[in-house]
Amino acid sequence: MLKNSLTYGRAVRWSKPVRAFPSLRSLSSLSQAKYDQKLRDEVRMLGSILGEYIKGYDPKVFDAVENIRRLGREYRKANDDPAIFEQMVAEIKSWDANMIYGVSRSFSTFLALENSAENSNKIRSLKDDLVKSGTSLGLLPKNDSCGGTIDRLVNVDKVPAQTIYDALLKQHVEIVLTAHPTEVNRRTMLHKHHRISEILTELDSSNLPSYDRKQYMRELRGEIASMWASDDLRRTKPSPVDEAKAGLQIVEKVLWKAIPNFLRKLDDVLSSHTGLKLPLHISPLKMASWMGGDRDGNPNVTAGITLEVSMLSRRMAATLLRKDIQNLIGTLSQRLCSDEFRELSGDAREPYRHVLAQIDARLEATIDWAQTYVKTDTIPPVAVNKQSVKEVPPYKRSHEIMEPLLAIHKSLVKTGQAEVADGELADTIRCIAGFGMCLLPLDIRQESGRHAEALDAITRHLGIGSYLHWDEATRRNWLQSELSSKRPLLPRHKDIRNFGFSDTVTDTLTTFELISALDEESLGAYVISQCQQTSDILAVMLLQQDAGVSPLIPVVPLFETLDDLERSASTVNSLFEMSAYKGRINGKQQIMVGYSDSAKDAGRIAAYWAQHHAQVDMIKVAEKHGIEVTFFHGKGGTVGRGGNPAVYDAILAHPPHTVNGRFRVTEQGEMITRNFGKVAVAERSLDLFTAGVLAETFALRPEVQPGWYVTMDRLAATSCAAYRKVVREEPRFVPYFRSATPEQDLSGLNVGSRPAKRNPKGGVESLRAIPWIFAWTQTRLHLPAWLGVGDALAEEMKTNPEVVKQMYTDWPWFRTMIDLLEMILVKADSKIAENYDIQLVNDPESLALGQELREKLKLTTQTILEVSGHPHLQSSNPSLLASLGVRNPYLDPLNILQAELLKRLRSENQYSDEETVVMRDALLITINGIVAGLRNSG
Repeated sequence: MLKNSLTYGRAVRWSKPVRAFPSLRSLSSLSQAKYDQKLRDEVRMLGSILGEYIKGYDPKVFDAVENIRRLGREYRKANDDPAIFEQMVAEIKSWDANMIYGVSRSFSTFLALENSAENSNKIRSLKDDLVKSGTSLGLLPKNDSCGGTIDRLVNVDKVPAQTIYDALLKQHVEIVLTAHPTEVNRRTMLHKHHRISEILTELDSSNLPSYDRKQYMRELRGEIASMWASDDLRRTKPSPVDEAKAGLQIVEKVLWKAIPNFLRKLDDVLSSHTGLKLPLHISPLKMASWMGGDRDGNPNVTAGITLEVSMLSRRMAATLLRKDIQNLIGTLSQRLCSDEFRELSGDAREPYRHVLAQIDARLEATIDWAQTYVKTDTIPPVAVNKQSVKEVPPYKRSHEIMEPLLAIHKSLVKTGQAEVADGELADTIRCIAGFGMCLLPLDIRQESGRHAEALDAITRHLGIGSYLHWDEATRRNWLQSELSSKRPLLPRHKDIRNFGFSDTVTDTLTTFELISALDEESLGAYVISQCQQTSDILAVMLLQQDAGVSPLIPVVPLFETLDDLERSASTVNSLFEMSAYKGRINGKQQIMVGYSDSAKDAGRIAAYWAQHHAQVDMIKVAEKHGIEVTFFHGKGGTVGRGGNPAVYDAILAHPPHTVNGRFRVTEQGEMITRNFGKVAVAERSLDLFTAGVLAETFALRPEVQPGWYVTMDRLAATSCAAYRKVVREEPRFVPYFRSATPEQDLSGLNVGSRPAKRNPKGGVESLRAIPWIFAWTQTRLHLPAWLGVGDALAEEMKTNPEVVKQMYTDWPWFRTMIDLLEMILVKADSKIAENYDIQLVNDPESLALGQELREKLKLTTQTILEVSGHPHLQSSNPSLLASLGVRNPYLDPLNILQAELLKRLRSENQYSDEETVVMRDALLITINGIVAGLRNSG
């Protein structure tokens, strides 16, 4: 049944919550002020401790910090008085390299400490909201939580309990961790930030003994002292394996606890409201990874790397499970069991321990088996299937370990020991449901040109022509013919390296051989970046078939650019019309929508509208062919790359019929740290995703008027033209971009294993979306997020103002877009951006362009406010404004310091080698500090 035909009560409304929860709504402003005061007190305490160490490091640096901090606060209090700003610029210009370095470190470190305090405060607020709500359940009774969503569906919308239960069991949310280079902090520093946040949480306890408080304060001072004495910067680029280990560490330290915790609370909410329990072996959400599998433009990710990462993941899964199993062995000493289980245990004296000991032995064998493939550069892929080094077989599939644990649970419940069954044992089973035996299934990603190159080498080897020179029709016909043939293109079990192919072709074909050797649970999907035509998808299907992959892993086209999105419906329609393809996908297709590159290609509005259109059109094609589509959303952390901090609202804003209980999305870099870096925060993130997708299943959407589509077509066309006129057609733009931003200096951060450009010799057009956004974020202009928006909205508001305002009021999708733009505009700062121009841009033409862009920023701000009707930016988000109010006096000096450093490093003045090294380090520290202050990078 289509969701729009449901008649259960009222719809999920966008502008107002369907049901107000008095216990939360009545949270007094006095209480909120108390929490804000706690946060301010903690920040002040951290700053005071840091100040002591800065003063001990160099009293002159301390005095300079205090003076520039005072000016920064006066500047903001005086409504951005330009005279005070120029005073800061002049003061910083007078400093030598060592002073700039010391002050840059001071401000950057303080902002990192403030983030730690805010993280602790977030956990405090989550706990307090739960207490004040009066609920006995573990999830908040609010609209963007499963606690509120399920309550509303049952009690307000009158959805039958069984219907909610069935929807939740069929729901599939998958969060895919990626190694996109946006986390600028070293893992060492992240550990220190995390520990400081933990200490603050402990110090917040109301019944903490004085001795314990003294010890925590000693540890807090020690952590801050250690931060100040440590190197802030990565000195080498991480390898793909390093990146994967960082992702696995998030699972080990946080998600291994957070997922079973959340599922236990979800079960409690579900059973409380519906009387139905969430089965232990069902997890509505799972985690996956690109780390070690994403080879798009990254030559460092080879088949050997993918194998090692896959086995590292399996080793950690077995290690974590073994720890849990050994705890259960210590706990489940009971002799009482069901007759059925006694038979399973072989009538052992302690039946549960007997079975658990067998599981433990197999987990040990699994660890040993996985370890044999770690730190090995080249292993014949077929060797992956060899037996364990021990007599006991390793676990390959989840069901092998799940079944005996479920049998233990069933026996305990049957013999009146349900409380025991639903404790640690249930959590262990939930971990297996959420992670399986591979912990994080790997996606493989490669760009379409590599597959075409490999097939070209094969067709030339076979003497049938050049695949690269064939037109699309010829390619399709040949691919379909070969897919229907049982004859392999290349002899099986012959070393690919002996065919004389190029290194890149050999690497591509070796990757497919590895896929055929890995267990299917180790892999998620094969994502094709830069997918432009149907043959790109068929090519991957054929390469899998020829390598002997069975069963085939899902082939996922990634539509990234505006042209790709506009062609996407036609592409998948052609695909579904081919029996050679359709007959192999079991009626299911995953499609990835790229948010970053489409926005970089066409600007925010045009990309956003193209993504909307593409999903709607592809769903219509899929329905025509009877295919179930899951959209995979390739979003970044920033608004310019598709990010949206309001996860619940963002899910509800997706076009109708495009979610349907299935939602796959990337999470990367600093967003992994922010959303999944602590157990309580991770649980809340999982709650937001689960609640959003469940609410969307039953959401009744407001009717979209035909005139709105026409208006959006105009807005998209106008904004795209305005965006491309600057980025593509304006001859002054590239020189301005190179000179006014630190784009060319970002590589020194060593944040990722992959190159910043797909084509090392290319210009801005080949620059990846992350450094493109990163560079403009540093200067506080945030150009990619809004360029073209003001031109389009201003023109439309002249001729069609009431329609645009009505779209904002009544169309959730449009309102989300405008609200996100408003959020990024409040972080933009024309004066800061202008100072980069003054310090770094020498060409009069480029300076004129900079002024024109700042005028466009002003126009965009005015038109956004005119559409939303807000008195000022983010007037309904006082917490963000308060946070920026605290941060700006520290951010502003960092931006001024960065511009001064860039000027000195680019100048022809002769600095000593020692001074140059100090200034380069200081520059990278300012980049880190600005990221910390804005809590965004790329």
